[in-house]
Parts: sequence; C-alpha cells; structure tokens
Amino acid sequence: MNRIIISPSILSADFANLEREIKLAEEAGAAWIHIDVMDGHFVPNITIGVPVVKSLRKVTDLVLDTHLMIENPEKYIEPFALAGSDIITFHYEAAPDRVLETAGLIKSFGKKAGLSIKPKTEPEEILPYLDKIDLLLVMTVEPGFGGQEFMHDCAMKIPVIRANAPESLIIQVDGGINNLTAKICTSLGADSLVAGSYIYKSSDYKKAIESLL
Repeated sequence: MNRIIISPSILSADFANLEREIKLAEEAGAAWIHIDVMDGHFVPNITIGVPVVKSLRKVTDLVLDTHLMIENPEKYIEPFALAGSDIITFHYEAAPDRVLETAGLIKSFGKKAGLSIKPKTEPEEILPYLDKIDLLLVMTVEPGFGGQEFMHDCAMKIPVIRANAPESLIIQVDGGINNLTAKICTSLGADSLVAGSYIYKSSDYKKAIESLL
C-alpha cells in the first residue's frame, strides 16, 4: 500500500496565523492542506472562500485540497481553480444530476476532481462515477463543524468503494479522525485522512501526524 496522505484541515487551525499553521503542518509531515469551504446553505456553517485560497497559494507549495460544502458547486469551480486549488471536491448531494459535468469542469482547469458523500448517502449511488473522478471523500461525520464524533458505520463504505473503484482512485476520509479511527479507515482501504482538531489542537503536530500514519 502507498504511504497514507495526511491532509490537515485548517478549519481547526488558528485563523489569525494561517501561514504559520500551514508551515508547521508541512514541517510535521503533511503532504496536503485541506480547505473546508462552507456556504451556510448546504451546511449550517460559513467558513472561507476564494480570497483565502488565493492567499494560501502564495505561501505554500503543498497540495491545496479544497472541499466545497456548498450549493451549486459548478458556479464556483473556475474561481477556486484560478485561485490555486490543486484538488476540488464537491458534494454528490449538492449536484446529484450534474456529477459528470461538474467533474469534467474541474478537470478542464487541469485540477483533480473529487466527489464527496455525506453519512446518509449509500456508496452504491456514486459507483457509476468512480472512473470519472480522481478522489472520493467519505464523510464520517455530518459536514458543517469540526470536532465531531467518528461514525463507524460510515467507514464501512470504504471497502465497497475500493472494490468497485479503479486502482488510481484516492479514497479520502474526513470526520473524527484520530490515531484510533485512522487505523480503522486505512485498514479498510483509505489512502488519505483529513484531520483537523486532532492535529491542530495537539501540542505536537509532528507526533499527531505520525500517530495517524
């Protein structure tokens, strides 16, 4: 198995010092930075937008892993692509009838296309799209807020997706990831782990990331 990709979520970082927080995560062994974009409609929280991604692009060479938890994601693909996102993940539930078009739009900008599913969505619904995307993000909490409890039944979607996916598909898991839940997810076939609170609320980012690996 390839080395697991750790993508710290800046949702739990110190927003007054994002550049420093990203540098610390990079020095601690993070390969990607996970950017949670929420619109207050698709999920009940509002976070950051295009200007922040643009600013972060200037201060890091890490992969910017942008997770759109927003309605009408296709309207925002171009701005986030031009701002410097490397991966743009949108929610199946936000565009169930526009998955192929939205993924194709992301790829037209030379970016990797990700698709995410919420806890109540069955993996069978998205199996037809697995060969059209680069990443499938399994949410193991209800999207919207950090620091929630890991939902074990959601992790059981991972082997179903892995069994039906091209070998190149990255399966990412987000929600309640810590040193124990990370082992569950990677043993089931996940390649990438998003962790916010577990990394950014720890006193030693390096130790936290190493414990996830």
